[in-house]
Amino acid sequence: MQTELILWDWNGTLLDDVPLCVDALNRLLKRYGYPQQYGLAAYREIFGFPVQDYYVRAGFDFSRHPFPVLAESYMQDYLPHAAACPLAGGAVAALEAFRTAGLRQVILSASRTSVLEQQVSERGIRAYFDELLGLDDIYARSKVEIGLAYLRRGGFEPARAVLIGDSVHDYEVAQAMGVRCVLQCAGHQTEAALKATGAPVFPGLAETAAYVLGAGG
Repeated sequence: MQTELILWDWNGTLLDDVPLCVDALNRLLKRYGYPQQYGLAAYREIFGFPVQDYYVRAGFDFSRHPFPVLAESYMQDYLPHAAACPLAGGAVAALEAFRTAGLRQVILSASRTSVLEQQVSERGIRAYFDELLGLDDIYARSKVEIGLAYLRRGGFEPARAVLIGDSVHDYEVAQAMGVRCVLQCAGHQTEAALKATGAPVFPGLAETAAYVLGAGG
């Protein structure tokens, strides 16, 4: 079935914020007195959704430091540094290729909507997207509800939509929405974890876009 709509994840897919997230996690651990620190490979092994579970895997004790306190502290550190994060390699080319092909594009993110609007606009790519669909708080819960509401509002058939992401959660969101999913493994989770979903997995956005526009489209 012909693709009409691309649902983009933001963090780790279009925005290359993985190095910052590793650093921010390590600073958070140190700030609250935890001795462990993570390198990139170890971070990708523990990262996932829900974020609360990821924090537990990182070693935080919610009985000592409640999750809302940790999440707020993390974001206060992350947001000022995020302005320096670049777009992922191949992001603009992929966006342009989909626009040239006549596809609608939206971002479906666990980021707060106001943060998403700022970050996308600062990078000069806001015009590629019909809408930016984010959450209303910092706790990064599921994206399913806002995604389904958008499909209904726009009259899109789920089978004509593809979600592009970098996490197992993106695959789970796609499954819950009834849309196809293509994953790229240059983001927050390991290639092995992504391949275990059974979704097509590619090294980066150039290969992902080629697949969606070619045999996968």
